[in-house]
Amino acid sequence: MPTVQLDALDLAALLCSRVCHDVISPVGAIINGLEVMEEDKDAAMHEFAMDLIAKSAKQASARLQFARLAFGAAGSAGASIDLGDAASVARGFIQDDKTKLGWDAPRAFAPKNKAKLLLNLLMVATGAVPRGGTIDVVMTGEGDTMAFRIEARGAYSRVPAAAAELIAGRSENGQVDAHGIQAYYAGLIAKEAGMQVSVGQEGDAIVIEARPQAV
Repeated sequence: MPTVQLDALDLAALLCSRVCHDVISPVGAIINGLEVMEEDKDAAMHEFAMDLIAKSAKQASARLQFARLAFGAAGSAGASIDLGDAASVARGFIQDDKTKLGWDAPRAFAPKNKAKLLLNLLMVATGAVPRGGTIDVVMTGEGDTMAFRIEARGAYSRVPAAAAELIAGRSENGQVDAHGIQAYYAGLIAKEAGMQVSVGQEGDAIVIEARPQAV
């Protein structure tokens, strides 16, 4: 399978597309709520619109905070990220009426790229449970020995299409689109962090593991 060939400008453009895709829906809902308030004077409709605006604004904020850690610089080179902050933004992004997030990790600081890798692999895991379910994170070790395991379970759960290949930097045609860019980007972070990632199915769980590469 060919190695993906992607220059820096295309990578930046595709990542921007991914972030916009995640944010456009709640922002659009806010606009719809404001239009309802402007056009409909019914008190019940105003209450409905205000509820829609409040929920959508909270969702948009959560998605932007997640993107800031998962895709952004999040500090200078060599910086660490508080795993408590990572857990908070992950819950804001993932947890809703359909999907619950379990997080078993110490409240500690993790190397920046390892924390970013975890968040990006969590996004891959959401694609494994398209109709919702549970996503559980277990972290072991610290520093150079840090490893983590993500298990996703739910109705019609499946290994996300081409996720393992894209994380490894490969695709059928040597290209990647906006749908696959996040898994490909996770693979770039894994390489930078010295981590080996595996994606597969164990029983009823879709399992994503990241461990330090053997020297």
